[in-house]
Amino acid sequence: MTQQNLFLGIDCGTQGTKAIVLDASSGKVLGLGAAAHTLISAANGRREQYTQEWLDAFTEAAHRALQQAGVDGQDILGIGVSGQQHGLVLLDEHGEVLRPAKLWCDTETAAENDRLLAYLGGERGSLERLGVAIAPGYTVSKLLWTREQHPDLFARIAHILLPHDYLNYWLTGRAVAEYGDASGTGYFNVRNREWDTALLRHIDPSGRLERALPPLIEADQSVGTILPAIAERLGINPNAVVSSGGGDNMMGAIGTGNIAPGVITMSLGSSGTVYAFADQPNVSPQASVATFCSSSGGWLPLICTMNLTNATGVIRELFELDLPAFNALVERAPIGADGVSMLPFLNGERVPALPHATGSLHGLTMTNLTRANLCRAVVEGTTFGLRYGLDLLRQTGLQSQSIRLIGGGSKSPVWRQMVADIMHTEVVCTEQSEAAALGAAIQAAWSQTGESLASLCDRCVSVDPASRTVPVAAHVSAYQQAYERYQQLVATL
Repeated sequence: MTQQNLFLGIDCGTQGTKAIVLDASSGKVLGLGAAAHTLISAANGRREQYTQEWLDAFTEAAHRALQQAGVDGQDILGIGVSGQQHGLVLLDEHGEVLRPAKLWCDTETAAENDRLLAYLGGERGSLERLGVAIAPGYTVSKLLWTREQHPDLFARIAHILLPHDYLNYWLTGRAVAEYGDASGTGYFNVRNREWDTALLRHIDPSGRLERALPPLIEADQSVGTILPAIAERLGINPNAVVSSGGGDNMMGAIGTGNIAPGVITMSLGSSGTVYAFADQPNVSPQASVATFCSSSGGWLPLICTMNLTNATGVIRELFELDLPAFNALVERAPIGADGVSMLPFLNGERVPALPHATGSLHGLTMTNLTRANLCRAVVEGTTFGLRYGLDLLRQTGLQSQSIRLIGGGSKSPVWRQMVADIMHTEVVCTEQSEAAALGAAIQAAWSQTGESLASLCDRCVSVDPASRTVPVAAHVSAYQQAYERYQQLVATL
């Protein structure tokens, strides 16, 4: 029997935590586990989570993955952690969490973000200084908000961490950060890969925030060895090493083999993301393009739309349709939905940049107002948003021979064909849809084994040949007309 090299990959997302057990020798995923989180929501845009839920879900998901894999936890050599980006976890000097974590989807700090953006000289000034235009979900405005709303807690801050940094701290007792996830904070310069400490001194002249920053480590470095008590709790090897980990998009890039120019990853989740590897920080003049660092030694220009399966889900619920029935109706309607257009900006929108927009329906007549056309219009509308973002990425010089599709929406053949036709690019799904957890496990193997990331990705990332979808010429031109109609409607907003 060949020697197994077992690694645990964890992805702590908004809705739950996923765990996978990877055998890096064979490239096979041996087991999967998952556990859910709850969200704290309030009318003012507050979206928070209790960090204790992450720890409980981490434990439960890891136990389930190990059980399904049928392996001994003592054989796990390393752990990699992927986390939802932009969230804020504050610790005091004893390592205790000061308040619930504010998440990427929290908009309560929009006013603080506007003030910080004005201080930076608007989007252009922010792009020049940081390489990204700070947005309301980024971490930086959450710090200003905490200072103003909770001065007593603010005075006790000893560590400022992102969600994945916090999980690494829980695992090892060491607070560090890596470049990929750090580039979504809004107080990090993506060009020179350094914290912007002057911006933090602007928020808090006392220097407390600056002192609370974690040191930065390279993507292939490890944080440290797991703490004995945590190893016991998880039922794994006490000598297991924790890798740097990263943000969910950075780990998703590794988990789709997107570590060299030419591949584009597109995620059809509750929100939509499109990103590609770049070996230079070519910062786009378009504020909607976030030129983050990758967690593989390069950069990861990325766009994120706020409305995807959350928007299609609302229409499904309205008509009380299960997924197969919904997909059947989408397929029944013609391309362009008989002239019905939906701008699906139910959550506001980041790409196109319309934070205060709402959803709208256009082109309705007595004859085209059907369930099938409305179902198709919402899927087309969300996909046009991704096309809009892909066009922005292509303007920065990104080339793409193919799109690797991940996320819940990628399981629909109808949607896959639509993506191929609208993007005019071949589409293929990866075998492992939990790309972020897989990427985290691959990164753990990279930091441990000394093998190159490229050869690990070659072995551990495989595409599903049955999912390969090529654009149909007649569809491409029909969608182009519908897309132009979408652009005209967006322009009126």
